[in-house]
Amino acid sequence: MPPFLRSAPARYQADRRKDEAPSMSSRYSHRLALPVATLLLVLAGGAAFQAYRSDAAEQPDYLTTTVARRDITQSVLATGTLKALAQVSVGAQVSGQIKSLKVAPGDRVAKGQVIAEIDSMTQKNELRQAEARLKDVIAQRDSKRASLRQAQLTFARRQLLLKQDAGSKEDFESAEAALKVTQADIAALGAQIEQATVSVDTAKVNLGYTTITAPMDGIVIHVAVKEGQTVNAAQSAPTIIKLAELDTMTVEAQISEADVVKVTPGMPVTFTILGDPDRPYTATLRAIRLVPESVAKEEDSSTTSSSASSAGSSSSAIYYNGLFDVPNPDGRLRVAMTAQVSILLAEARGALAIPITALGVTEGHRAIVQVLDEQGLAVSREIETGISNAAVIEVRHGLQESERVILSSTPAQPDTPQGDSLLGF
Repeated sequence: MPPFLRSAPARYQADRRKDEAPSMSSRYSHRLALPVATLLLVLAGGAAFQAYRSDAAEQPDYLTTTVARRDITQSVLATGTLKALAQVSVGAQVSGQIKSLKVAPGDRVAKGQVIAEIDSMTQKNELRQAEARLKDVIAQRDSKRASLRQAQLTFARRQLLLKQDAGSKEDFESAEAALKVTQADIAALGAQIEQATVSVDTAKVNLGYTTITAPMDGIVIHVAVKEGQTVNAAQSAPTIIKLAELDTMTVEAQISEADVVKVTPGMPVTFTILGDPDRPYTATLRAIRLVPESVAKEEDSSTTSSSASSAGSSSSAIYYNGLFDVPNPDGRLRVAMTAQVSILLAEARGALAIPITALGVTEGHRAIVQVLDEQGLAVSREIETGISNAAVIEVRHGLQESERVILSSTPAQPDTPQGDSLLGF
């Protein structure tokens, strides 16, 4: 076979391979482009997410509250003690044995009602002695008056004889002296009669003291003695009972020296008792003591104890008693109960209010607050404030109802540790 015939198929195969080579390379390029594009999209999305997360991390988290209307009261708080409007210790002014006791704790008595009786035998005997002494002195005076008449007659006779030179001058002088002595004795007996009369009156009063009566209308809150007990009134008047007017109670509220300058008589007062904290009582502040109770106690003590008390109280708090009265028709309030007192200084009804913790820089009734705008950004705003209590403060100007005020802010934290990428490397 000729050589050119043998080389034709070989050339044909070589040309065929050349034609197929570009087609295979194109198919391989298309298969590689799809994963590369996917990877590029993932990387682009991750970069966008990282940029978004970085912007979000720069915005802090805000704790906010809404400006709302509410009633605000500004008050001074104090602790008080309930006392009777009028209270008296009824004592014995004479010594002796309690013969009868006619009342018991809780009894209501009227003024002049007999409360107790003390054995009056001693006082009756003293009255008899005083009356007998008075009668004796009166009898002595009557006797001296009779002697005075005789002395006057003798003096007149001696004076007549002396003028007629029928008697001696010595007899005349003796008669004159006897007359003057008798007149002096009568004057002395007159003074003794007055003394004896006073003794009789005193004995009658002491006899009256053996019957003890109520000095006012009230309720017996304490009985200090028993029947048969002996009381001694030689040095001080022993207490028989304690009587109190409980239809109206007085509350003594201890107001601190920091608050006493804020309150004045006439301010409204509310209080509750520990046994019934849900029932408020209302009253009006009647008076404020000019000196603290500790000073009054020091004045009643001796100089030594006063100095010790002053040294001990110099480091303690100072309180002034504020007084107000409250009706007690049902007898629910009792002596020595503890009262939680609130003295109203000012109030605002339906006022715009925000928590005190929302205030920034404050000067007088002006303050700066942070407000969250519609885009969620914090904006500083100056406001005018009014009254406040322990929790909220009145806003007079600068804020609108339903606006959001920032209480605090916290920088936002990223979800993944710093340096981590979307792909984890």
